[in-house]
Formats: sequence, structure tokens, C-alpha cells
Amino acid sequence: MWIKPNSISFVKGAAEGNTFLNAFDNALLEAKIGNYNLIKVSSVIPAKTMVKKLPQFEEGTLIPAVYSYITSSLPGEIVSAAVGVGFSTNSYGLIYEYAHRGSSKVAEEIVKKMIGEGFKKRGLKLEKIKIISSEHKVKRIGCATAAVVLWVDKE
Repeated sequence: MWIKPNSISFVKGAAEGNTFLNAFDNALLEAKIGNYNLIKVSSVIPAKTMVKKLPQFEEGTLIPAVYSYITSSLPGEIVSAAVGVGFSTNSYGLIYEYAHRGSSKVAEEIVKKMIGEGFKKRGLKLEKIKIISSEHKVKRIGCATAAVVLWVDKE
């Protein structure tokens, strides 16, 4: 059984690489999460989860994350990734992600709408939204990524 996280961190990155995988890896490195083993999870955060600066973990640590990314090899193309969290004061929260070929502003608006729909469907009161996005103009092979990392602060 996993320990329930009590902290989340928002990170983003964008980079070029010689392959799609290298571009993604380089974007993760820019986001400061490239040396961890990310475990992609769905989109629920426990009640009273706090947003904090991501601490440094040992390389190879297994870390749950909700992330989006997009790669492209079309020079001049704009690619964007966004993640957002909807918070409720007395209940759990929701994380949504989106990536597309276009501006980060549009990606953020789509994430905002998804958060609203998710809260409405569950009958939760949406108190606050926090969104982070990354935008990249492709040179050769580029990637934009954004993530919410879930972790346990033992303090």
C-alpha cells in the first residue's frame, strides 16, 4: 500500500533533442524531474494537500505524477503542455492535464474547463485553481511538458 501524499509540486520544462525520447527526457531534466522514475497516476489529490517547492530526491526514486507532454519535429511549430489543480477547502482536489499543437494560453483554458467539469460532476465546491504550462517553438525535435508531482512531506 502506498502512503497518501500530503504535498504537491508544479514543474514544467521544454527542450530540444536528437530524438523524440531525448527531447522528452531533456524537458524532464529542465523541469528538475528527469532523474526520477515517474509513475503516471490519475487525477485525485487528498484533502488538505499543500503546494510546496519540490525537494530533491535521490536519483531513481519512484515518484507519482500527473503529467502531460507533447513532442514535434516540425520546425517552427508551437507545442504546449499544461496541468492544473482544482482545490476544495474541505474535500479532495482534482488534477487535469492537456497537451496540444498551439499556445499555452489555449492549453490552460482547456485545463481550466476540465477542472470545472470534474468538480461539477462530483458535486464538489471549487475554491481555487492553479495551472502551470510550458510552451516550446520547435527547432528540430522539441518537447513541452508540465507536471504535478505528488509526495509525502514528513515534517
